[in-house]
Amino acid sequence: MNQTLWKAVLCGALAVCLWPLGAFAQLASDDSEAPGRALARQTVKNDAQKWITTDHSQLPILKQEFTRPEDVTKACLTCHNQAAMQLHKTIHWTWKDPADPSGDTGKGGISVNNFCISVGSNEPRCTSCHIGYGWKDKNFDFSKAELVDCLVCHEQTGTYKKFPTKAGYPVTNATMFDGKTEFLPPNYNAVAQSVGRPGRDNCGTCHFYGGGGDAVKHGDLDSSMAMPNKQLDVHMGTDGQNFDCSRCHTTDAHNIAGRIYATPASTERKSLLEDDLMPKIMCESCHGTQPHKTNQKANDHTDKVSCQACHIPTYARINATKMHWDWSVAGDKKREVKKDEFGKPDYDPKKGSFIWGKNMVPRYEWFNGSIRGTTARDVIDPSSTVRVSWPIGDISDPNSRIFPFKVHTGKTPYDKVNKTMVIPKLFGPKGSGAYWADFDWNKAIAVGQEYNELPYSGEYDFVDTEYVFPITHMVAPKEQAVACVECHSKGGRLDHLEGFYMPGRDSVQLLNMGGWALVAASALGVALHGLGRFLSSVGRRKE
Repeated sequence: MNQTLWKAVLCGALAVCLWPLGAFAQLASDDSEAPGRALARQTVKNDAQKWITTDHSQLPILKQEFTRPEDVTKACLTCHNQAAMQLHKTIHWTWKDPADPSGDTGKGGISVNNFCISVGSNEPRCTSCHIGYGWKDKNFDFSKAELVDCLVCHEQTGTYKKFPTKAGYPVTNATMFDGKTEFLPPNYNAVAQSVGRPGRDNCGTCHFYGGGGDAVKHGDLDSSMAMPNKQLDVHMGTDGQNFDCSRCHTTDAHNIAGRIYATPASTERKSLLEDDLMPKIMCESCHGTQPHKTNQKANDHTDKVSCQACHIPTYARINATKMHWDWSVAGDKKREVKKDEFGKPDYDPKKGSFIWGKNMVPRYEWFNGSIRGTTARDVIDPSSTVRVSWPIGDISDPNSRIFPFKVHTGKTPYDKVNKTMVIPKLFGPKGSGAYWADFDWNKAIAVGQEYNELPYSGEYDFVDTEYVFPITHMVAPKEQAVACVECHSKGGRLDHLEGFYMPGRDSVQLLNMGGWALVAASALGVALHGLGRFLSSVGRRKE
C-alpha cells in the first residue's frame, strides 16, 4: 500500500474514533450548562424512549377474573419470571441490611428508632408499607414468589391502596348493598392492566407517609413532592426538570440505588462524563465536581461541602414535619389535645406529645454516606442523649462532606438494668399486651422483648434520643442557595462544627493581636510622618 493510501486510511480511522468526542464537544459548546448536565439531559431523552412499556390492557392473562392479589402476581410472573427472585434479594423485601450477617440491622431486624421504635411484634401495622402480602408475624414466608406485591410499585390507576391496613394486603372498599355494608376488593383487572414503570405516586405511597402520616419522618419527602413546582424542587418540579424518583434512584435487577444503613449510596464520586453506566444517585453524576461556571470559590468548596448543604436552605417547606416525640407522657386519656400553628396535634394518648416544625434549617454534620444505627442489643449510656442513629464522617475523611440533616429528638423507653433500648408491643387487640390497647408499658415491653427473643429486667424508664435523616430532596433554585455569610459568621449555620478554621466565624487571639499591632503601628507611622512633614514645613516658612 503506498504512502498516500496509508495516510487516507489513517485519517479515516481517526475521524471515526474522534467523531464521538467532537459530537460531545459540540453538545457541550452549544449548552450553557456544564458538560455533565448536558449529557444527563441527553440521557433523560433516551430514558423517555425506554419508558414505553407493553400495553398490559391487551394481555389476555390479565383479563381473567382475579379474586386475590396473589393471583395477580402469579400472572405477572408468567412473563416476568425473574422478578420475584430479584426482589427477594433486595432490602425492600427483607427490610434487613444485606451487609450485616447477624440479621439484626434493619426494620426487619431489631434496629430501633424514636418514632414507632421497631417492627417486631407490631408487624400487621408496620407492614402496611411492605411490598408483599401477609407479613403479620415472624412466620412470614419470605421465599414465596406469589407473596410479592407487584401492583403497589407498578399500578397507575391510583386506586390501589395498602395504607393503613393489615400485613400488606390492599384496602377493601366499603359500599352499601341492599341496606348492608359490603367490603369489596380493588378492581384487580383495571389495576393490573394499568401497570407501567413506577412513578412518584408509587414511591410516595410509602415514602411520603413514613412514621404514620404525611411528612412525619423525613422532612424532605412528603405529599408536596408528588406534584411540586421548581421552587420546591428544581429537579422534580413539573414546571422544571420534571424528574421522577427513578431518574436518580436508578435500578438494576430491582435493586434501587440509595443509601442502606452503613452502606453509602455510592462509593465513587463520578460524573456521567466518566461512567454513564453508574447509578445516577450523586449530585456529581450530572453536575460534575466543578459545577459552578463563574464562581471558582464555590467550586473550591466541593471537596468538603456537599451540594445539598448550600442548595437545600430549609426543609419541610410546604408541610410540617415531626421534630420531637415524647413517649414518656403517653397514656393520659383526659389530656386536652391542642392544635399547633400548623394545625398539627400536640398530643395523642397512645403516643405521647409532639413538636412539629416547618421551613426548618438543617443540622450540619460530617458525612461519608454511612449512618451508625442502634439495635436493641446495643448497650447505651442513659446519662446522656442516646444517638439512636448518627452520621459517620469527619474532616480527615476524604469521602466526608458537610451535609444537612433533620434531627428528630424524643424520649424513648429503655431497660434501666440492661441499659439497652427496648422494643415494646404497640399494635394489637385488647388483652394482647399491646400498649395502644392496654396502656401498660411494663407489659408491652415484656411482650415485645420476649417476641424478639431479647432479655428484659422488668425495669424501664425513658431516655432522651436523637435520630437523623439525610436531607437530599427539596433542592431550591440557585437564587435561593445559602448565602456565604450564613456559614461564615459567628453563630452561623456551622457554628457547632469544630476542628477547622473558617473565615468570618473563627479568630486566633495571637493573630488578632498581631494584626491590631500592625494597624496601630501603621497609624502611628502615618501620624509621625505627617507630624514630620508639618514641622519641616514650618521651618521652611521661618527661613
